[in-house]
Amino acid sequence: MKRILIIVVFLAILTGGGAYWYLHDRNGSGGVVLYGNIDFRQVDLAFNGSERVAEVLVEEGDRVKKDQVLGRLDTSRLAPQAAQAEAQAASQRANLARLKNGSRPEDIAQARANLGSAKVEAANARAQYERQGSLALRAVASQRSLEMAESESKQADAKVEVNQKALDLLVIGPRIEDIEEAEAQLRAADANVALLHQQLAEANLVAPVEAIVRSRLIEPGEMASPTRTAFSLATVNPKWVRAYVSETQIGLLRPGMKATISVDSFPGRPIPGWIGFISSVSEFTPKTVQTEELRSSLVYEVRVFVEDPDNVLRLGMPATVRPDLSSDVAATAQK
Repeated sequence: MKRILIIVVFLAILTGGGAYWYLHDRNGSGGVVLYGNIDFRQVDLAFNGSERVAEVLVEEGDRVKKDQVLGRLDTSRLAPQAAQAEAQAASQRANLARLKNGSRPEDIAQARANLGSAKVEAANARAQYERQGSLALRAVASQRSLEMAESESKQADAKVEVNQKALDLLVIGPRIEDIEEAEAQLRAADANVALLHQQLAEANLVAPVEAIVRSRLIEPGEMASPTRTAFSLATVNPKWVRAYVSETQIGLLRPGMKATISVDSFPGRPIPGWIGFISSVSEFTPKTVQTEELRSSLVYEVRVFVEDPDNVLRLGMPATVRPDLSSDVAATAQK
């Protein structure tokens, strides 16, 4: 009986030790093993204009840098419009400068000379009218000649007044309203130039981030539009494992905690990572998580970020995550 009791105690200890080892593996993960899939951001790019595609400069699978040109639109119609707008803006700028500078001294001198000439003509016309009046009293000149002389005198006086007003306007300079109108017209012309230059710049479709070309969806000669996707990109960084943890285990995890990621394509090649996000809202387990105990449970989403400089991880690739519960969370978060 004593021997049987010893055997039972030994088996209990062995079973408990095995269970403890299963729940607390050598990596210190405390039995928390997460299952998920590789995920990263995707970017769908479209041209901002509706023109024919002139060039497509990348192929599917190419790794592109930020601001690298992926494709170009035909600008044969847009470039002349921009040149015309620039010429109109230059004309408006010259007109505004002329108004702000006011009248030139030469223009004022010419106006004074014109006024002097008009006064001389008016004096001659007045003298001729007076002479015709004297002759008409003595019946030497006809009444018609007197009327013509009077008309010429009045015209000469009016010409003097016109030249006087012209001189006054040149001396005073342009009205403030005319200057403001010219300034507004120049702003409108400059805005039109900026718009056309922006359209010319947007004829080049550039990569917003460093990424991999997943899909090339447009070819030279086709018509582009803002509603048609031209390229689909997959960002190089960041990448993460979208996994799910049960409510009983969520208290063991913290943002910044170190973790080890493994994928079936690279057995024996663990990839370091860290927990970057833990959802505060529970949800039903997605069907892609095939562990039996989690299929019908409420779980929380966890994103485990990973560096992948060799670009070996693919979208949707199944991954296993083993958090290191003994890691220094604070130091990892600061890093």
